[in-house]
Amino acid sequence: MSANVYTVSDLLVGKIYRSRSIEGEIISAEIHPACLHYDGAEAYRVQVRPTYSTTSGKSKWFGTTTYRAVAVKVGD
Repeated sequence: MSANVYTVSDLLVGKIYRSRSIEGEIISAEIHPACLHYDGAEAYRVQVRPTYSTTSGKSKWFGTTTYRAVAVKVGD
């Protein structure tokens, strides 16, 4: 039996990122280049393309992409 193997970056891309200042789709993810430490988690640098919702319920892109740091708990 074979299994699909995914990286954390693969799983983050395409997800929606929401914070107080921005909401949008994650279009890229990589291990954060700075030495960020979170208790029991790894830091990832994600690129977010901002969106807004229309009255029809669909999302539209606006603004420029931005980067955010995301902590991801890995393992147990």
